[in-house]
Amino acid sequence: MNGIVLILFGLAAFIIAYKFYGSFLSKHLDVDNKNLTPSHTMSDGVDYCPAKSPVLLGHHFASIAGAGPIVGPVIAAGFGWVPVYLWIVFGSIFLGGVHDYTTIIASIRHQGKSIGFIIQQYVGLSGKKLFLLFAWATLILVIAVFTIIVAETFTNIPSSGTSSALFMLLAILFGLTIYRLKVKLWIATIVGVILLFLSIPAGNLFPMQLDKTTWQLFLFAYIFIASVTPVWILLQPRDYLNSFFLYALIAGGLIGVFFFSPTINIPAYTSFSLDKVGYLFPALFVTVACGAISGFHSLVGSGTTAKQLDKETDGKIVGYGGMLIEGLVAVLSLTAVASMMNKEFIDILVNKGPVAAFSLGVARFLHAIPVINLSIEIGQTFTALAVSAFALTSLDTATRLARFMFQEYFEIEEEGKENNNSILKNRFVATAITVAFGAAFTFSGQTMSIWPVFGSANQLLAAIALLALTAWVIKIKKNSLFVMIPMLFMFSVTLTALGMLIYQNLILSNYVLAVISTLLFLLSIILGIKTYIVLGRKEIIA
Repeated sequence: MNGIVLILFGLAAFIIAYKFYGSFLSKHLDVDNKNLTPSHTMSDGVDYCPAKSPVLLGHHFASIAGAGPIVGPVIAAGFGWVPVYLWIVFGSIFLGGVHDYTTIIASIRHQGKSIGFIIQQYVGLSGKKLFLLFAWATLILVIAVFTIIVAETFTNIPSSGTSSALFMLLAILFGLTIYRLKVKLWIATIVGVILLFLSIPAGNLFPMQLDKTTWQLFLFAYIFIASVTPVWILLQPRDYLNSFFLYALIAGGLIGVFFFSPTINIPAYTSFSLDKVGYLFPALFVTVACGAISGFHSLVGSGTTAKQLDKETDGKIVGYGGMLIEGLVAVLSLTAVASMMNKEFIDILVNKGPVAAFSLGVARFLHAIPVINLSIEIGQTFTALAVSAFALTSLDTATRLARFMFQEYFEIEEEGKENNNSILKNRFVATAITVAFGAAFTFSGQTMSIWPVFGSANQLLAAIALLALTAWVIKIKKNSLFVMIPMLFMFSVTLTALGMLIYQNLILSNYVLAVISTLLFLLSIILGIKTYIVLGRKEIIA
């Protein structure tokens, strides 16, 4: 099997799906530009700010991508390339794309509020509060873990820290240029992208030599500022410009595949069980998260993206299109490592990690392009920097989303009831508390030990989001099978995975992980029962 076949089939499948299934979803959800979006009706210059579709796609894609579609497929490739490939392609089209697109549309129909608010509307206030607590706690874990990962990257590769600092400054200038000086987007983009790539050699010339703790403190200060400032100043333009990093990576990698013409060397299928990963079901569907479906996407879609959507039809390219692009990244990631000899792949994966394996594979593709002819070393550096840049993007987006979750938890829903929690709804206070908890986890030294549970927690978010979306679709009198079937599948995956984690951690006497897994398991059951009772069996089946 040649890797070109994997790329072409995946690309064709995604294009056809976007054209036909994406249009079906738009029609089914009554997407119409006559409906004003919250970015216009609730514009506040801070969170609710209309953005042009290319800018918003850049923000959304940069936020949801991170290292997820790269790391997941590489780890899961141990099962063989066939099951991973099939899950990426069909998962992106029928689960992830549906999950992301429907989340955005549902959110803009509910004032740009989160999935938690939608759960409140159709399941009840207690369901919303359970979801928001779980979502906020999960995001705290994301903040802590990504802070550790980014700080370690900046410490080990000082040039990447300088480049990232230059990204931030460039993003502020880009935002001011677009929104205050009213420079045309295409002109600002050309200049911005040139400066973006020039920041890479600038980082090599002036590397910032700081220790890990200093970088962590710097990152906490940065994410606090990024969370409370208007999205158009930093978050939106930074993600837009950073998206060109990944676009370049995707384009270079895909073009390189055709010149390199890689042979798929790893087995099509190995076994149903892998050491340290688990059984193919449910491990495959938890490990390959962002490359097929991810609950974190629902928080991004209903947290920042829906508040910036200029018109409803933009939701298709941003939500459904963004997920399919991420699926393409996952296909590229799988092809890159599958082109290695199996022994080489396993050695790199075990000793250097999935990002190193991906970087080497893509670097070989880039090296094969005659016009570019990058050395393997430069190609690896560029790829690793692109991955770390998106990890930082996910970090600041997660902080803003956690702030939204915290604020929304303390909103008073009963009309006419006096608000006694206004201080907790303040964005500065909410952000400070969120960052403080993230810092506490980071410096406790225990964060990474909880990481095995995060994969299941993330996919549980997807299942719960699909549950809320199913309830909404039913209430608006539409056929709900397109969201219900993915929801039932994701619950089966999550509950099985959590059940195994509970058993395994009890056997190992790791009671902290066992308790966390049990709480997540019970949360999903409670929300499922509440939704079933509220909607009624006949209405759900109808």
